[in-house]
Amino acid sequence: MTTTERSTHAREGVPDQEQKRVALGYLQEAWAEARLDGIDGDYLAQACLFAAFAEFVTTYGEEAAATFAERLGPRIRNCEFTLEQQRQ
Repeated sequence: MTTTERSTHAREGVPDQEQKRVALGYLQEAWAEARLDGIDGDYLAQACLFAAFAEFVTTYGEEAAATFAERLGPRIRNCEFTLEQQRQ
């Protein structure tokens, strides 16, 4: 059994929310490592967005990815991606 096969088998039956949590953990670790190597956060964000949208396009197609992107503005304004709220 290859590593990919073991990895796929290990994810079977794992709830979506748990997979999302684990995936975010991987990304946070990679992000922290890149920052330690001196990569600017803005460049990391742009690279992550490019990689994410490329995956969306590959998986769902251009139109579905564009529709998803169109919905991001209101979600950003609604603070769905805000990690820390400003204290007044």
